[in-house]
Amino acid sequence: MGDLRILLGDDHAILRQGLRKILEDRRGWTVVAESANGRDVVRDALALQPDVAVLDVAMPLLNGIEATRQIVRRAPDVKVLVLSMHSDEAYVMQAMQAGAKGYVLKESAAAELLDAVAAVAAGKAFFSPAVAELMLDDYVRTRANKGIVDRYDLLSEREREVLQLVAEGLSSKQIADVLSISPATVETHRTHVLQKLALRNTAEVVLFAARRGIIS
Repeated sequence: MGDLRILLGDDHAILRQGLRKILEDRRGWTVVAESANGRDVVRDALALQPDVAVLDVAMPLLNGIEATRQIVRRAPDVKVLVLSMHSDEAYVMQAMQAGAKGYVLKESAAAELLDAVAAVAAGKAFFSPAVAELMLDDYVRTRANKGIVDRYDLLSEREREVLQLVAEGLSSKQIADVLSISPATVETHRTHVLQKLALRNTAEVVLFAARRGIIS
């Protein structure tokens, strides 16, 4: 593998430093930026166009799944590798559906990260052994065959952003500032989120987001 440019996205500075050291010990590999929240991850990915973005799932302002979705849509040449503490099938499925090329557990990152990044950069998939046995294709087919609708899939990209920020406790004005939209527009999105998810109030939004892994 020749020169490789990598973006790191994780809200823990110490972990980012450790990952940087592991990655930059490989000749020709460079970490071009570190981002502490999902919105900065997307911004840096679009601006820097790294070869690979290594992203945590649980990040503030915009979670890693939604950040992956936006990067894949807006910068398709950037390959995304998800780094997570969660081995649950639901998290893996969400990451794959968002467009991630690989999924590595944090507990095994030291041993697997270099192989994972190299594989993803080459356009191949990579999964930690602990999650590789999950039957991703069977799960997708089963859900499709049974006609099960995931209400979260009904939300627009903006509504997903608003959902996370509401769950993180931001007011409508604060959300408006983060997303550069008006408070009235935020309220409209909040209403749509409640309707589409069949939720009644902010408390239920927080519970939904926590169960979904959107917030930790």
